[in-house]
Amino acid sequence: MEKESQTIFDKNVIEFVTVAAEFCAFLERAERMKRSTFVDTSLKILPLLYLKASMLPKCETIGDEALETYVTEEIYEILRINLSRLMADKDDYLDVFVQDMVYSDQPIKKSISEDLADIYQDIKDFIFVFQLGLNETMNDSLAICQENFGTLWGQKLVNTLRALHDVKYNQEEKEEEGFYELSDDNDCCEEDGCHCHDDDCHCHEDGCHCHDDELK
Repeated sequence: MEKESQTIFDKNVIEFVTVAAEFCAFLERAERMKRSTFVDTSLKILPLLYLKASMLPKCETIGDEALETYVTEEIYEILRINLSRLMADKDDYLDVFVQDMVYSDQPIKKSISEDLADIYQDIKDFIFVFQLGLNETMNDSLAICQENFGTLWGQKLVNTLRALHDVKYNQEEKEEEGFYELSDDNDCCEEDGCHCHDDDCHCHEDGCHCHDDELK
């Protein structure tokens, strides 16, 4: 038991618990965010979560009883739906790193919202048991979370990270924000049909007012 106690209070375990708890809290408040903010923050916290999970010390289960869980089907669905609404048309992506690809020559459609909900379920259940403060169950919840990282949610994390990277850097973010960038003060007139670039040209709500003699 002493060995297990040392493991659960290892520096790397404490750091993983801290990041894992913040990750869960972040997803739980995601519905109140702008999509651009959510994507940007996800691209920062997901790599950190992966890094901390990869640095966990080896841990094995010592108990025989099944651990308590926190995430019910209802909690899972509410989170998934909220994330799906937030991501909207950017939610789906094509994934080649799934078992079903063995039977298909085409990428399989996945969704960011479902992947994040799956990761959340594993992480939240781990945090719930770990915070109960009982050494044996803390150890076993860590062992299960570590095993699931290698076989389940670790792969989903890196796949989702790729999809989120694509949303931020390779897709048209201007469509979401509803604005176009201005290269200089006079470029705003060009959409209204005025192409003068004289210093006396001024853009107003009712159109372009040019004061050059040639344009009067």
